[in-house]
Amino acid sequence: MKKVLIITYYWPPAGGPGVQRWLKFVKYLPDFGIQPVVYVPENPTYPIVDADLESEVSEKAIVLKHKILEPYAMASVFSKKNTKGISSGIIPNQKKQTFLQKAMLWIRGNLFIPDARVLWVKPSVKYLKQYLQQEGIDTIITSGPPHSLHLIGLQLKKELNVKWLADFRDPWTTIGYHSALKLSNYADKKHKALEREVLNSADTIIVTSKTTKAEFERLTSKPIEVITNGYDVEKIIKEPLDEKFTLAHIGSFLSDRNPKILWESLSELVAENASFAECFELKLIGKVSQEILDTIAQFGLQHHVRNLGYVSHLEAVQHQRKSQALLLVEIDSEETKSIIPGKVFEYMVSERPIVAIGPKDSDFAELITSTNTGTFYTYNEKDRLKADLLSHFEKYQQNNLKVYPIGLQQYSRKNLTEKLVKIIT
Repeated sequence: MKKVLIITYYWPPAGGPGVQRWLKFVKYLPDFGIQPVVYVPENPTYPIVDADLESEVSEKAIVLKHKILEPYAMASVFSKKNTKGISSGIIPNQKKQTFLQKAMLWIRGNLFIPDARVLWVKPSVKYLKQYLQQEGIDTIITSGPPHSLHLIGLQLKKELNVKWLADFRDPWTTIGYHSALKLSNYADKKHKALEREVLNSADTIIVTSKTTKAEFERLTSKPIEVITNGYDVEKIIKEPLDEKFTLAHIGSFLSDRNPKILWESLSELVAENASFAECFELKLIGKVSQEILDTIAQFGLQHHVRNLGYVSHLEAVQHQRKSQALLLVEIDSEETKSIIPGKVFEYMVSERPIVAIGPKDSDFAELITSTNTGTFYTYNEKDRLKADLLSHFEKYQQNNLKVYPIGLQQYSRKNLTEKLVKIIT
């Protein structure tokens, strides 16, 4: 059986979307004759923990752990709340940032390039170089963010000439939060130089969307393959749908993802329709920024909110399948058109209609439309959004709120792993 080394930061007990991609690839790789060897930090600082995911680690996987020096662990001594928020991508609105938050963002962006896990690169290269030679492993995969892991792959490529696949779950210098890091000109140029070197040194680049592929094609002539995230078969007892007209958002709800057209539409429906006001409930599952909660309150919707906070992945999937409709929101900017949230695939197989809001020409808009799993709205389509929410509610009243998905099988984790194996071999 061919061994392949997979270098990733997020691994159980880490929670959140970052861990799912390679947890599931590792699960299915042995079915295709690949022995996964997973290299992860021994003492990571995870912003979200989900111990239940440890039971999903394949028994056939070899897991290597090596110590990491974590700046976030040190920074938490000064402010645990701010450190946890920034490390998980929840960056406060620029106008409302405290001096400490501004200082932490500047340090993160300018002193740790490409990210705060860069101190793991040198010790990892030393450890893995010896391991690869001892085990005769000639293929490695790095997954980012954190993109510093690609620097491990870069150095191993230089020293051992291994076959190297660089997997980008998100873009590097064009991701939404990159511009919020208060980068100096030097730091900005350094990020872009490292990005180009990685893209032009790896044997194959793997991305999760066609927009990221097009973006990277302007920087490199190396092969670029699109392998999206996907869904797995979850063993969950089917429960009855919520009695209320629930609209559920699952995952981190960041400050920049603040769809005022949605809050305005819901506020008007509550005011205009007594039945809607009585039945409507907004379920928030995951980390929610205070700014989102404040805006919801400004529109008088706070009494319709059930804020459950972070729950295990299994419980999140249960809520997906019980809710009447599912909310998916992406930041309204050019930089986020390439982002396909990992949860969208689990949304699609939940058999509940998706209400999706984001920038025009988003990759995930095409995905939802082509699979007939929901409806997409730009941030200036308030009237259409409101009308469709009312239509959903009326179908809910008639016990007829349903979707009829098509073409979902191509996004199963096993099928996606088969696509990965063709690149590996």
